[in-house]
Amino acid sequence: MNFELDETEEAVRDLARQILGDATSFERTREVEADADGPGYDRALWSQLAESNLVGVAIDEAFGGQGMSFLSLALLLEEAGRALAPVPLAESIVHAALPIQAFGSDEARKTFLPPFAAGETLLVAALFETGTPFPGRRVRTRASSDGAGGYRLSGGKVCVPFAAEAEAVVVSAADDAGLGLFLVSPTAEGVRLERQQTTAHERQYVMTLDDAPVAAERVLAPPGRGEAALEWLEPRAATALAAVAVGAAEEGLRQTAEYTRARKQFGREIGSFQGVSLRAADAYIDVEAMRSTLWQAAWQIDHREDAAKAAAVAKWWACTGGHRVSHTCQHLHGGIGADIEYPIHRYFLRLKHVAMTLGGASEQLAGLGDRIAAEATAGRAVEEILS
Repeated sequence: MNFELDETEEAVRDLARQILGDATSFERTREVEADADGPGYDRALWSQLAESNLVGVAIDEAFGGQGMSFLSLALLLEEAGRALAPVPLAESIVHAALPIQAFGSDEARKTFLPPFAAGETLLVAALFETGTPFPGRRVRTRASSDGAGGYRLSGGKVCVPFAAEAEAVVVSAADDAGLGLFLVSPTAEGVRLERQQTTAHERQYVMTLDDAPVAAERVLAPPGRGEAALEWLEPRAATALAAVAVGAAEEGLRQTAEYTRARKQFGREIGSFQGVSLRAADAYIDVEAMRSTLWQAAWQIDHREDAAKAAAVAKWWACTGGHRVSHTCQHLHGGIGADIEYPIHRYFLRLKHVAMTLGGASEQLAGLGDRIAAEATAGRAVEEILS
């Protein structure tokens, strides 16, 4: 397993750092959030990323992208986390565009992916329901066949990011045959959106579906095949979140180190106090553990290995390490670290948002344990057959 970046991966990282670093600031983010009539994300920055072909970094060249590795995408997301960039990269590329590319019909891919890679449209996903931290578990949204290859969906989804701005939304729904994935227009008949308030200041919606139509060519996975599609998606989504967490944790710690070098108490920089330096060192170790597990999961995805366990480990570190790092950053800032108007608080919010998406640390451990137990049971079954 080689974790050295190649030239193209380094180029993606450097270009993303340059664009996001130049265009993103705390003041700009606040300006985007304060625009109640705006899209909820920085549309100019989104266009700039698309013009540099970073939105399409993992989209096939046939659809206007670069067709690069998942690790390249992870490096882009890491830089987005570092800058707290107000653009829906993980929510659109990983949750929606990649599933369309992997499972969509030729018509769906040709319709949705080229304008998305060009930055002209937005694609998002509605996979979560109340009480279900993992997509696809206990789905109550129902799909019914219309008799012509299409379906009608009824139910509700929560925490749907930027749904009002999206060209299409990937929606999970089920019938008696099992789970399916469908492409729904947010402006279609029977679709209603209601704004939600979020701790991370992200524009999210409750989506209510009342017999909403889905044409045959917009069925990504018919009922009964959606479970396999979500098995493919879940490790990619978890790894993408881990990438955002690495960038946010590292930058929050860097800003904290600068603060402790400048802040003086009792005639000395507080960074020279042993307790401060030891806590910062522990946070640095957490960041490096987060990074190494992220890269392992991304490497396994690129090499088409079963990345489910590696992604769960990376997500666990994003939850646990991110929690410890964010608290260290706030505590070492003293009283100002608790000020919600101070920039360091945003790193705490971003890392908490990552931890709450797709299940926290306990859910990751439980899922990892289930997989290890299932593998052990399968191994014993094979041994019994061979004996």
